[in-house]
Amino acid sequence: MNTVTLDEMAAFLKAEFPQTRVTVQAIAADEIVVAHEITADELRPGGTVSGPVMMTVADVALYVAILARIGLVPLTVTTSLSINFLRKPRADRRILGRCKLMKLGRSLAVGEVWIHSEGVDEPVAHATGTYAIPRATPPGR
Repeated sequence: MNTVTLDEMAAFLKAEFPQTRVTVQAIAADEIVVAHEITADELRPGGTVSGPVMMTVADVALYVAILARIGLVPLTVTTSLSINFLRKPRADRRILGRCKLMKLGRSLAVGEVWIHSEGVDEPVAHATGTYAIPRATPPGR
């Protein structure tokens, strides 16, 4: 069950990560969706969306999916992120990341993100990642 609303998550990201251009589109029990608008600044030669943009979408999607479940725990951090680029994304469409958590434990979370150009069924990338979840600080420390 999710503990954070869409509005709470958006406000948290804006306050804690003002540099990100990734926005949260949906938070559901089994999946979250994030989006990134594409501008000329994110394009590589040949008109393709840069890999770092897609990795950012994957990383933020995983972070949001985890925090939506455990609450706004800012020190939850990426420990690994692997991505497979599958095909050229559309330069004229937003990039969407759809994340599902595969495991949510007390100290680690593992998830996968399918990345698409908006309105296109075929994925442009697939990522998996692991996050470390900080332990609660004992009272008095």
